[in-house]
Amino acid sequence: MKEKKTRVLIFSPALNAVSGVSTHVNMLLGSRLAQDFSLFHFQVGSEGRGEGKLQRLLRFILSPLQLAVMLLRYRIDVVHINTSMNTNAFWRDLTYLLVARLLRRRVVNQIHSGSSPAALFSSPFLKWLLRRFLLAADVVTVLSSETLAFHKAFDERIHVELVPNAIDTSGLLSVDRISREISAPVRLVYVGRIVRSKGLIDSLHALKMLKDQGAAFSLAVAGTGPDEAEVRQLAASLELSEMVTFLGPVFGEAKKSLWLSSDIQLFPTYHNEGLPYSILESLAAGCVPITCKVAAIPDVMQDGVHGIFVQPKAPAAVALALQRLAGDNAYWKQMSDAGHARIAEDYTVNRLADRFRSIYQRAVST
Repeated sequence: MKEKKTRVLIFSPALNAVSGVSTHVNMLLGSRLAQDFSLFHFQVGSEGRGEGKLQRLLRFILSPLQLAVMLLRYRIDVVHINTSMNTNAFWRDLTYLLVARLLRRRVVNQIHSGSSPAALFSSPFLKWLLRRFLLAADVVTVLSSETLAFHKAFDERIHVELVPNAIDTSGLLSVDRISREISAPVRLVYVGRIVRSKGLIDSLHALKMLKDQGAAFSLAVAGTGPDEAEVRQLAASLELSEMVTFLGPVFGEAKKSLWLSSDIQLFPTYHNEGLPYSILESLAAGCVPITCKVAAIPDVMQDGVHGIFVQPKAPAAVALALQRLAGDNAYWKQMSDAGHARIAEDYTVNRLADRFRSIYQRAVST
């Protein structure tokens, strides 16, 4: 008689939404996990829905009931919550966890934020409630060693494990990158949401310093976001328009091609966002990052080995790092090769699938 597969319900925004969590869940659903488990998707959040206020309110009221129906209908064994752990997500996911526990389902709570749980609420009662939320999960997973320490300090009883993000490396690790020509302008790239906290404005000021010194470069900006108009205006006011190209959002093969044809990633972020996919993709493609020691980034790369760390909000430091990389091709090539090898070793979808296979198996066996 064929053994019944464990059934896992994985939460995320719409699978076609432009969201890091949606990207993560799409990778899990398409991975070799599907050979060993029956995987189902439960849509949460407003991304990809196009709702009005009334529709959002109705969804908030009815979604716990919809979850209960799905758990019973599909005989789900494990509920895999993906949460960003902000105040809105907390109340939503607390409700979902209560439904799962009332129906005696196992719970994996994956946290995509890099912040400390102690910082979420100031009220002692709300801190107690957050502690109960974290303790109620069979396993809590986090993206960085720093966040792991935060959770252990918050309550050492929390069963927390480090499970870093991964990327689909097809078309990156297996493809030769487009060779860097010393005589050509240095090819710079930024991929991500255009928000002030990710350092793009600081990067433009750094490029202005280098331009004034006669340096040649090109910068491709792939993405969109709330600060795009400000960034475009700044590029024009700094007389960088001929050197900076705004591509809009780039996906799939076009994004892989962009990584492979770029020399240096400009990403001096001070946004505490967990583990940015753009860092992993950049390293996989051999595109050397200039970034900051925030969130899980120091878990992935070492300064001077895989890329260069700079202080946040320091355009002069970004300019100096660019000069070092652009002026020494052997130095750049050594980092490019090291980053490529780092991702192949620890940040593939197969590695991610293996980690969650173990977590699901332990959850149902306890």
